[in-house]
Amino acid sequence: MRILILALSFFFVCGIVFGQAETVYPDGLKVGDTAPLFSAKDQDGNVVSLKDMLTKGPAVILFYRGQWCPYCKKQLSHYADSLSLLSEKGVTVLAITPESNENVQKTVEKTRASFSVLEDTGLVIMKLYKVNFAVDEKTVSRYKGYGIDFDKANGSNGANLPVPATYIVGMDGKIKYVFFNVDYKKRSSVQDILNNL
Repeated sequence: MRILILALSFFFVCGIVFGQAETVYPDGLKVGDTAPLFSAKDQDGNVVSLKDMLTKGPAVILFYRGQWCPYCKKQLSHYADSLSLLSEKGVTVLAITPESNENVQKTVEKTRASFSVLEDTGLVIMKLYKVNFAVDEKTVSRYKGYGIDFDKANGSNGANLPVPATYIVGMDGKIKYVFFNVDYKKRSSVQDILNNL
């Protein structure tokens, strides 16, 4: 009987702990990894191919959460304002998001981004770069209280977001630099990119 009580207690405690599980974050790709190739439509409906971009120079790939995120808007605005510093080095900037095309357009308007902003339909690119995660129910509810509904923001991509990671991909297709931090308030800067080209 005592063993049965102990066993039941163990499963009860495990049920509480695992039932309250928070978001599980991915690991991301590492420096030296081969960057997965992809193609997707940008804000103007043009198909953008990483393979094509790399024939012109290195590429900076930014993953961002959405137009509703003030940290994303600040980062993308910073890159938009400093784009000439990167263009002079032959660098192409690509921003990737799970948000719907309608919200991609809002992002472009809010940040004045003149680089390609790609809607990641089906989370294909985010999965290739190991930045995607499902938002836990507690966070989904909390964000709804702030007026952010992931189903409306992301359409069929639902309550899924990327870690706001940044990768520099060299012309040889290898990852040269990674900024990967699950703290969405921390972001790579244009200076970080310039220092690591």
